[in-house]
Amino acid sequence: MKLIKAYVRVIMIDEVIKALEKIKAPRITAIDVRAMGKEIDPKDFKISMEYGTTYTTMVKLEIVCPDEKVEEIVKTIQKNARTGKKGDGIIVISPVEDVIRIRTGERGKNAY
Repeated sequence: MKLIKAYVRVIMIDEVIKALEKIKAPRITAIDVRAMGKEIDPKDFKISMEYGTTYTTMVKLEIVCPDEKVEEIVKTIQKNARTGKKGDGIIVISPVEDVIRIRTGERGKNAY
């Protein structure tokens, strides 16, 4: 199992989620985040009084999926999130040791 985290522009998120639903990506979680870094396009940034730096609002997607589904999900995100401009985001893939369903106690593949 893998955990895919994708940081996507807010304006692209609806298309990305629709495309992920179309390929039946399991359990998509979307979280509003503030991205800070040198990859931010100066035209899109805001100044954070809290952090004393520049940031842009993005959406972080989290998807736990079987290994065989990773490439399809990654390609779908890339295709639907890309604007070709600086700050389109990144995708991070990490291994998942275990998944446990709180209600039933099921573990592993059956839990997600």
